[in-house]
Amino acid sequence: MPLDFTAIDFETANGSAASACSVGLVKVRDGQVVDRIGWFIQPPFGHDHFVDWNIRIHGITPEMVEGAPSWTEQLVDLMAFAEDDILVAHNAGFDMGVIKSACAATGIATPSYSYMCSLQVARKTYTLDSYRLPVAAMAAGFEDFAHHDAVADSEACAAIMIHAADRWGAIDLPELAGLVGVRLSSTVPVIEAAAS
Repeated sequence: MPLDFTAIDFETANGSAASACSVGLVKVRDGQVVDRIGWFIQPPFGHDHFVDWNIRIHGITPEMVEGAPSWTEQLVDLMAFAEDDILVAHNAGFDMGVIKSACAATGIATPSYSYMCSLQVARKTYTLDSYRLPVAAMAAGFEDFAHHDAVADSEACAAIMIHAADRWGAIDLPELAGLVGVRLSSTVPVIEAAAS
């Protein structure tokens, strides 16, 4: 199995994990970035208010997501791009939590994916003062990107995983997980029952 995966990053409108307002996806095939895509998302109703703190971080405003696909509309495109790939994110618990929470907020099943965390891999691969995405990406030779742009963040995440796999001599992500001692985790497909 070659080094194939899809890196993913979400930005959120507020403190709710369900409030996805942007996604970036980067496809890696045989250790090379072969495709990238991103789009705005209209956050699910009840999770769609934007707070100043988040706007200051990513620069996305309510006006920018007007007319954007809803979570349920865009999930089809997300899954079509990611296919059956292992998903990779920097602090993957956050990004997988966005998928789970947004699906729960809209009453649809959480898709089943295996995933790995580039933050955990970076901690096992580099000796750094910080393992924030820009610092870890710099250690992987990926510099000067627009941090908190979802596509750019996904590219930085992909660069970390490609570089780490090369340093560890791993041919694929399951082997990398074993070599560095991190878990290859899975989302569990669930449909949240609405409160009665």
